[in-house]
Amino acid sequence: MKKLLLLATGGTIASIEGNEGLVPGLSAEELLQYFKNDILEVDVTCEIIMNRDSTNMQPEHWVMMAEIIAERYHEFDGFIITHGTDTLAYTSAALSYMLQGLKKPVVITGSQVPISFKQTDAKKNVIDSIRFAKEEIGGVFVVFDGRVIIGTRAMKMRTKSYDAFASINHPYVATIEKDQIHFLWKPDKPTTELLLDTSICPDVFLLKLHPGTKPEIFDFIKQHYKGVIIESFGNGGLPFEERNLLPKIEEMVDEGIAVVITTQCLEEGQDLLLYEVGRKVAQYNIILSADMNTEAIVAKLMWVLGNELTLNEIKNRMESQLAYDLSVDWEG
Repeated sequence: MKKLLLLATGGTIASIEGNEGLVPGLSAEELLQYFKNDILEVDVTCEIIMNRDSTNMQPEHWVMMAEIIAERYHEFDGFIITHGTDTLAYTSAALSYMLQGLKKPVVITGSQVPISFKQTDAKKNVIDSIRFAKEEIGGVFVVFDGRVIIGTRAMKMRTKSYDAFASINHPYVATIEKDQIHFLWKPDKPTTELLLDTSICPDVFLLKLHPGTKPEIFDFIKQHYKGVIIESFGNGGLPFEERNLLPKIEEMVDEGIAVVITTQCLEEGQDLLLYEVGRKVAQYNIILSADMNTEAIVAKLMWVLGNELTLNEIKNRMESQLAYDLSVDWEG
């Protein structure tokens, strides 16, 4: 019989009615009772490690989850984390970097409606996660609404619908229909043992450009952050007329600040060499994000900055595929 560890962190799935709206509040035992009759062929240990709305999830909590999984790794065949949906994709990406060489599944799930409500998607998502966590497969995965997503490619697309998450720029790992898992592809088996690397630097700023963005914003970023991710337009160029941002980018790079260029478009990634507005910024030692999603870029940059690296070393690590976070045949 497979042994699984379910780590509850709060979120909508564990929420109850409070004085000011829904708030996480179910105990591990209360959470387990909702699906205990559906897991007769597996031994599930349920533990609550925190009970918080995922809006309040911080990088330090990613570290806590990763350390618990590494510490209990040899006790269990698979792991499930129940999590609020709002920052679930950041957590799945972060754990993908912190837990290298996984030969067992780490599955993250949640729900759009609390498990105690009659019309809830929580029970299905948890049962699907348990089913997938029994598989002989390694890596971090998001299981939601019958779909399995590799941990670095998940993104929350909807605030209310059950099909809240999508796999961005990458095929789904599998679909789950009733008690059947239909694999579309499987990650390669790691050749190394589990490596826990929880180096993390939260000094990362995410800037979404809009027409009229003032160059002076970078003076503040330069003083308070070690890295900045710029969500630009289309293929990733930056404005160089009127409110010219390029001199500030040059200043930041010269001072060793990691500058990542990505796009506000969800699909197909950026290509700085396509237009003049992109080539002008590509002349600096900036980091290209290829077709990575923003959640993965944020988690990866925090993780890479957690080590003492030169700007070129940071660039090389960010631009190298890890945990399927960017397409190796990407030609942007």
